[in-house]
Amino acid sequence: MNSSNARRVWSCSDEMLPRFIEAGDVTLDLFHRDARVEDRWLYLHPREFELLWRLAQTPGQRLSKRRLLSEVWRIDREPGTNSLAVHVARVRAKLDQFGLGRLVATHPEGGYYLDAPPGPSLFRFRQA
Repeated sequence: MNSSNARRVWSCSDEMLPRFIEAGDVTLDLFHRDARVEDRWLYLHPREFELLWRLAQTPGQRLSKRRLLSEVWRIDREPGTNSLAVHVARVRAKLDQFGLGRLVATHPEGGYYLDAPPGPSLFRFRQA
């Protein structure tokens, strides 16, 4: 899928924001704020989407709980809940329907990372 024509420019910078990010066999769609495998949507909650999008921006890189809370939830303190772990579990459950539950991995030093190689997957979405 070519996302070069699906980019938009932030009015305050020259940074390009892609509409799609491919994470293994999952395609994240910023316009729909959801993800799909083949032609089936995952129906992600907005925070689930934001979490998966953030992990997909840097596949293989560990993101600490504190960093994810800051960048996804926009809070700079520990909330005293396990909401991040709950959202990770929900994303994994939705991915597991396709055998991809291990895509969101727990890092041994804490935090999470996307266990997918960077770049396009072997599967490409085909339009009818």
